[in-house]
Amino acid sequence: MGNRVRQVNLAEATPEVRKLYRQIFGDRDPVAQPGTSTGTPGDYWTTLALVPDILKMMSDALFALLQPRRKLEARFRELAILRTAISGDCRFEYSQHLKVARSIGIPDAKLRSVKSWTSSEDFDQAERAAMAAADELIARNMVEDGTFAALKKHFSDEQIVELFMVIATYRMHGLLVRALHLEFDNDTTTRMEEVPGPPVNPGEVTASDKH
Repeated sequence: MGNRVRQVNLAEATPEVRKLYRQIFGDRDPVAQPGTSTGTPGDYWTTLALVPDILKMMSDALFALLQPRRKLEARFRELAILRTAISGDCRFEYSQHLKVARSIGIPDAKLRSVKSWTSSEDFDQAERAAMAAADELIARNMVEDGTFAALKKHFSDEQIVELFMVIATYRMHGLLVRALHLEFDNDTTTRMEEVPGPPVNPGEVTASDKH
């Protein structure tokens, strides 16, 4: 589990945090006995509990977006979250929301194709529009006019706002998980470093330096 900052055990948790712990972990101390019913370590909750009002704000937002009978159909929400997790390189979100996606009835064939959706024939036009919006918003900080026009063919304005809120919210959570090395995302050591090559004489230029 992550160890960049400390976690909040049951004894030091505020009453509000204790209530949330009980919902997720039962009567256990989640620091002494980590683990959730879905197989995650659970240190997302015990770490954000360092700032209880932020934990409440985050959990309220997540639970609100996952409520049934929202304006945005659950399958679009989950496909957008999966693409957000992939584009944002958050293994925790990806792993968790594959499970959620199955629970709401998205077929395994579609879930196997989420990574390569642009070349897959498993998705309808509405699903493709939602995933395209997620990709553009995460990777480019924008949604192109053509993509937005495709969204308008399939979704109401209210549904589009909700879709964008889902994408933005889960990207924010993914950033926190990655930055703090939480859950399944504690392998974020620096990758952009020079790989040493063989020593060369000063002033010598090799063929590989010329490209």
